[in-house]
Amino acid sequence: MSLKGGLWTLLLLWVTPGSFDKEVQSSEYDYVGFQPERVRNYQNGRFYSRTPQCVDIPQDLALCHGVGYSKMVLPNLLDHESMAEVKYQASSWVPLLSKNCHPGTQVFLCSLFSPVCLEQPLYPCRWLCEEVRDACEPVMQYFGYPWPDMLRCEKFPRDDVCIAAPNATQAPRPRRTEVCPQCDGEIKADSLYEHMCASEFALKVSVREVKKDGGDRKLLLKKKKALKRGPIQRKEWGDLVLYLKNGANCPCPQLEQLSGQFLVLGRKVKNQHILTAIHKWDKANREFNRFMRKVRKNMCPKPHSVFM
Repeated sequence: MSLKGGLWTLLLLWVTPGSFDKEVQSSEYDYVGFQPERVRNYQNGRFYSRTPQCVDIPQDLALCHGVGYSKMVLPNLLDHESMAEVKYQASSWVPLLSKNCHPGTQVFLCSLFSPVCLEQPLYPCRWLCEEVRDACEPVMQYFGYPWPDMLRCEKFPRDDVCIAAPNATQAPRPRRTEVCPQCDGEIKADSLYEHMCASEFALKVSVREVKKDGGDRKLLLKKKKALKRGPIQRKEWGDLVLYLKNGANCPCPQLEQLSGQFLVLGRKVKNQHILTAIHKWDKANREFNRFMRKVRKNMCPKPHSVFM
């Protein structure tokens, strides 16, 4: 049996009759005691050091705030015991949502990062995991990310009660003209700020030349200024090269004209500095200016990647 619909809490109560008559309180919720053996296996038999609680999903948990219910359980189903850890880990997934690789991506991720409050943990359906993985992993590979081991689909139930997503089986929306995923982002201040915070580095650059390098493109820079330097070492700064992973043969409109300056976001994988987004540095764009004001006023939380 799978669960569908926007009002998750009501639906979840429907499939677990008699679960509870009022909102679950921490004293009523035993996260370990009721677990059948198969759930223990999913959690590696872990006994939590903190008493599980039903808490509000905070507004700055961008991945899951507004997902369709307002409260979640801590510890969650990925073994995160504090809200700070949940926020750090979840932030790395925010940029993936903007790529629209599968309509069930947010429901799948939030069922694990911010599970709805119930007497028993409820996992995403294995078929949902497989569909999201198959649709989104190719996009993740453009950013140098593999599908993470913590989300191995065989961990999730195949036939038992599980969480699905509204319209999750529909075909993902086709990509616009097959633009490289790093280059297809529309500038929206809030989502761009979230992407920057999820990135390891953020730079303002001018590009001297773009070359193909196997299946990648590499950007040779003229000038650069760090908004966030992250893992870029001092000895790498002078001759810094940025890589558009798997981008040799897909169009990137931003790189058709190299005049002007660019905002580039990315992360370091081994010895390569990989782009996850590139935008024109456009002071005439209202959303870009809103983004820059947010950058000046707010400090991002420390990035904490979950993909590896």
